[in-house]
Amino acid sequence: MDRVSIKKYSGANMDIDLVSDNVNWDQSVCPWNEAENSREHKCAVKNTSICKYFCGIEYLDSVLCSYPHENTEVLND
Repeated sequence: MDRVSIKKYSGANMDIDLVSDNVNWDQSVCPWNEAENSREHKCAVKNTSICKYFCGIEYLDSVLCSYPHENTEVLND
């Protein structure tokens, strides 16, 4: 079997939130929102921001989150 290379692309086009209403799939609760009893925090908002706990996406559509530790504390170069 040939080796598959995975490339890292910066500036992906994503709009991810974990606080959507009326979706037809199981969706986890944002741990930061749960801790603060709010719905304001989003993982990533296109052209706006990326959450300080957001660590990426894992196949198939799983958000990697480091809450309550900022991603700079857990991610390696």
